Amino acid sequence: MRTIQFSKLLLACLVIFSFSGVGIAIAFRSIFWIIVLIALGFGLMGYGISLKRKRQSY
Repeated sequence: MRTIQFSKLLLACLVIFSFSGVGIAIAFRSIFWIIVLIALGFGLMGYGISLKRKRQSY
């Protein structure tokens, strides 16, 4: 069985929390937090994908 990569697990959890936060921000009708959390979520997801591509190229 493979070992757990805790850094990537943490990154995935942060992306999930970010997009969950968007739902909460929508409930509070806060445009500022909606935009910030969407940008943060996509930024973290892009960073994770770039890490995956770098690892696969080796």
